[in-house]
Amino acid sequence: MPSYPQTFRVRQILERPRVEDVTARVEAEMAKLRLADRVRPGETVAIGVGSRGIAQIDKIVRGVAQHFIHLEARPFIVPAMGSHGGGKAERQRAILESYGVTESSCGCPIRAGMETIVVEQAAEGFPIHFDRIAAEADHVFICPRVKPHTSFVGRIESGMMKMLLVGLGKHEGARLFHRAIHEFSFEEIVRGVGRRVLDRCRILGAMAVVENAYNEVALLAGVAPQDFERADEELLAHAKQLMPRLPFDFAHVLIVDQIGKDISGSGMDTNVVGRKYRDGRQAYNETPQMRRIIVRGLTQATHGVAHGVGLADFCKTRLVRQTDVESTWVNGLASGSVSISAFPLHFETDRELLDASLAIIGLVEPPNAKLLWIKNTLNLEEVECSAAYLNEARERPDLEILTGLRDLPLDGDGNLPDWDTSPTR
Repeated sequence: MPSYPQTFRVRQILERPRVEDVTARVEAEMAKLRLADRVRPGETVAIGVGSRGIAQIDKIVRGVAQHFIHLEARPFIVPAMGSHGGGKAERQRAILESYGVTESSCGCPIRAGMETIVVEQAAEGFPIHFDRIAAEADHVFICPRVKPHTSFVGRIESGMMKMLLVGLGKHEGARLFHRAIHEFSFEEIVRGVGRRVLDRCRILGAMAVVENAYNEVALLAGVAPQDFERADEELLAHAKQLMPRLPFDFAHVLIVDQIGKDISGSGMDTNVVGRKYRDGRQAYNETPQMRRIIVRGLTQATHGVAHGVGLADFCKTRLVRQTDVESTWVNGLASGSVSISAFPLHFETDRELLDASLAIIGLVEPPNAKLLWIKNTLNLEEVECSAAYLNEARERPDLEILTGLRDLPLDGDGNLPDWDTSPTR
């Protein structure tokens, strides 16, 4: 019988700025924008909301909608999520509702559609698509999260400008954007196309969100359209400082309980696990370095979309059964990252996954392997670590050791418990 490393659990002590009263802060930031000077009673406002699992997004969108209602405008919500939901309007609506963004909670309609208009031709030679329903409104307001992108690096990554051309570009816009980045830089396109959308599509502003490492709202900023680029840069720098990280930069094996589009655009955040720069493969000098990655399942909120599973070396067969293959492939094709939508080798039990991964980590023997086990790449406050990290952990003031060493809790069938039910003491 193979032997496995013993593990202990740590709690990371991370920087934790947070907004205590999200509803009050949204109203304060909306008031700063002085929207009554631009929005007349009876005018329509399309509020773009994305597919990511943003903390308290239901309260944020409700606060934005209520502000427009108080101005006697007629707000409505549009999904701004590109090709997510299999590129189908009803599925995109369902994603919003799964986050608590509903007509009853926000006090205004949701209008989901996939039809677009062509705004004009981009300088790079492709048509710029924009949600037709949003384009027919008197104004457009967006609610994006600003964070590091999982594939690209620049002064602007995921945020306001990207939502304008990918999120509100719907399936066709997202597909063309990801084709164009094979020829031009990400930042070149996101700035150039974003500016054209700002010029042509009556963009009113944004309520930008930055989260801390505990998946909480750290900052809310009401941003006028002329400030989108500057604010995207400033908020991205702040988001990078606060983003969640693993406690150690190297592991022979990383076990990830769940991936999903609500966790990251790539299912699991490559800023956390690595494999960012070579289409799902580890670059030689990349940090962090996870030699082998195991993924055990999907989040419920991803609605079967397993985009990102191909970042792993192995997955559990139950994940394959959980997958909506059509939606996953639509997302992979639209993003151009087809390899990370492909299934890796998969096994029924965690014991088989451990045996397979520990056999190909190099010359280190399995009991001495550096192994990390996490719930997902958003929830990294607590991490299960193998004995090889214990001495270093004892010297780290940012780590609180919660348990002694213990065996991996494999049951009689060779399976680990799900993270939420795994032993913590």
